[in-house]
Amino acid sequence: MRTEEPRPILLSEYRPPDWLVETVDLDIKLDPARTPVRATLRLKPNPAAGAPAPLVLDGDGLTLVSVKLDGRPLDAGRYVATSDRLTIAQPPNGPFTLEIETMVDPTANTQLSGLYRSSGTYCTQCEAEGFRRITYFPDRPDVMAVYRTRIEADRAETPVLLANGNLIESGDLPGGRHYAIWHDPWPKPSYLFAMVGGRLGVIATASSPNRAATWRCASMSSPARNPAARMPWTRSSAPCAGTRPRSAANTISISS
Repeated sequence: MRTEEPRPILLSEYRPPDWLVETVDLDIKLDPARTPVRATLRLKPNPAAGAPAPLVLDGDGLTLVSVKLDGRPLDAGRYVATSDRLTIAQPPNGPFTLEIETMVDPTANTQLSGLYRSSGTYCTQCEAEGFRRITYFPDRPDVMAVYRTRIEADRAETPVLLANGNLIESGDLPGGRHYAIWHDPWPKPSYLFAMVGGRLGVIATASSPNRAATWRCASMSSPARNPAARMPWTRSSAPCAGTRPRSAANTISISS
């Protein structure tokens, strides 16, 4: 955990990121005390940054498990890892894939930043710099990527699994577990990443703004909060009508 005073970031000091992230593929296996997070990043040099540079990824209180480059374990001498930074001094000259596995303790995270557990519900808070508490990443708003998130959890304890984008797959697993895969096709900064898992009440409605697609709009909340009373607009098809469909079956989920 960082204890120093935050240093102001001035516009006059801005420089483009040395590396860009094209895609982020997350695999998160939820557990109250030991949640492994595997992040697969597709990186490429930023042509606006000039000369090749080391890859420096932000972290905050992270426990590193493993690092792979293009599918192969990275030798310990080729990187330096601390709880707050992962540095590869001599990365490849062109695009490559980096797979990073970290271990997170959601219950012990009392900062309400990153991935934490509150009243039995797994939550994330990534704005402004919380994503670096989940995995090592160039955690800045000018690095935009497409996210695919696979979440796995105990079905009885965590029956609802949510993340950004569209639900593209879900199913049961051995041992009473289940999974859901979400894909967000629009590039976004890491501070907009969101994930929720828990026992959530739901109200939903379907809308067909045109004949090409049907939208399912769902509002989810802790059952004690009664989402039907808190968000009555979800009974209407209005929020769905103004959204351009991208597939034949789409879902909008809102949690509170």
